[in-house]
Amino acid sequence: MKEKIVIYQIFTRLYGNRNTTRKEGGTIEENGCGKLKDFTPSTLKKIREMGVSHIWYTGVIRHASQTDYSANGIPCQHPAVVKGRAGSPYAITDYYDIDPDLATDVDKRMQEFEQLVERTHKAGMKVIIDFVPNHVARQYHSICKPDGVKDLGEDDNPQHGFDPQNNFYYCPGERFAPYFDLYHGQEQPYIEEPAKATGNDCFHNAPGMNDWYETVKLNYGVDYYAGRVGHFNPIPDTWSKMTDILLFWTKKGIDGFRCDMAEMVPAEFWHWATDKVKFICPDIVFIGEVYNPAEYRNYLGAGFDYLYDKVGMYDTLREVIRGNQSTHAITSAWQQTDDIRDHMLYFLENHDEQRIASSFFAGDGRKGVPGLVVSALLQQNPLMVYAGQEYGEKGMDKEGFSGHDGRTTIFDYWNIDTLTRAASRKLTKDEKALKAMYDKILTIARTEKAVANGVCFDLMYVNGQYQHQYAFIRKAGNEALLVVANFAEESTTMDVTIPAHAFDYLKLKERKNVTAVDLMTGKEIKRQLSRDCYVSVDLEPCSAVVLKFNA
Repeated sequence: MKEKIVIYQIFTRLYGNRNTTRKEGGTIEENGCGKLKDFTPSTLKKIREMGVSHIWYTGVIRHASQTDYSANGIPCQHPAVVKGRAGSPYAITDYYDIDPDLATDVDKRMQEFEQLVERTHKAGMKVIIDFVPNHVARQYHSICKPDGVKDLGEDDNPQHGFDPQNNFYYCPGERFAPYFDLYHGQEQPYIEEPAKATGNDCFHNAPGMNDWYETVKLNYGVDYYAGRVGHFNPIPDTWSKMTDILLFWTKKGIDGFRCDMAEMVPAEFWHWATDKVKFICPDIVFIGEVYNPAEYRNYLGAGFDYLYDKVGMYDTLREVIRGNQSTHAITSAWQQTDDIRDHMLYFLENHDEQRIASSFFAGDGRKGVPGLVVSALLQQNPLMVYAGQEYGEKGMDKEGFSGHDGRTTIFDYWNIDTLTRAASRKLTKDEKALKAMYDKILTIARTEKAVANGVCFDLMYVNGQYQHQYAFIRKAGNEALLVVANFAEESTTMDVTIPAHAFDYLKLKERKNVTAVDLMTGKEIKRQLSRDCYVSVDLEPCSAVVLKFNA
């Protein structure tokens, strides 16, 4: 049986940190930091038992930070171009290195990462890491690149704003002059001359506070100054260097790349690079952060296995959970990508999005349960869960650079309350109940043949009177699941009509007395199964019923 992919995203520096000081803007000495060694065999076993198939270790490649590791030969970064004490994991300073914050022995940080990969594999899970292709930290400099490899920008001609063989874009004759203090408490200011273009396609020397000012844009042979004209013959130097980086990590035994802002890099590069990587490792997975639906099929054709379904399914489920849209919008969301449905990655949380339990989203993690059921069980495609989501982590801390925004910081040294209390077995009754619900749903997704291999029949077109419930059937072989999710905050009974078309499409047999087991509770119920008749289902608030029966 094909297994459904369930990805558990872990922000690595936060996950194992048990220091509860939580000083706003605190240093690593004050607030602590999680380590690679925190992922012990027993910890990984517990993650696997949730139903997880892949762990995405977020932020393991060395990135800009205000923490001083010069004693270990690691260049310091000027704090004026670092966001937060810990820095953004998407401002890479060395593509060939591991973040020293995560190491117990800084000088053996790569070895510690290799051991983590080995432990994760032994626990029965696969490893995903970030690949950040669009931009790097302003002071990028690799000290760990293999012999014979030239650094990014090493052979650039900075007198050319654009050159197909440059690695960066430049503003000739202009110094980097953003709208903020370039001293940031230091005796000397940060100086960059000529200024390089900023990561969010800001092609001038003065990015603002809302720009990705800590990063510089990589040049893949696209002339933005001339209206995005591509110069791909001969192959741009950046293509070769970035493909070599992908191959470097592939040979470390990782199983997949989550590619940051993939659509900001031309699809032509991805086609070229993924082909070379998959020739070496055919099973490696590429996950693309692509937000433009018009580009989905273009990037899948360029070698991506899965793409974020953010502007479709995520945005829709968020509004349904918040009570701002009818559940019928879910049908419209999946229909938009029906031809590529197996390639869409569903999620309700990640490091960019607000926590379900935050005041900015739903205010209570339990309200996300019906959305999780739909995300996990509707199709065969992958599902992603963000560490802490399963406990109802609120993300309402004001950590430092990351303000009071309903997100868990990616810029600061911090401690995640629910993960700490879970490790010490001090969860509340509601948190334990939510975690048990997640375990059941993810286990169903991973173990039920009808989910991993079956077809889906959406029942909402014949159940139009229901605006806060969602029902569908999954079937593989003789096994069928009737899934009914209740997004309402009240108990209700849904009389689910199953049309004749469903019986024909799924090859269901009409029967008078069918015994079904609710996989969420283990309870048995008996119902009649006949064309154009309904199956009555009792639903608790913000919950779901998953009835398994022999078809």
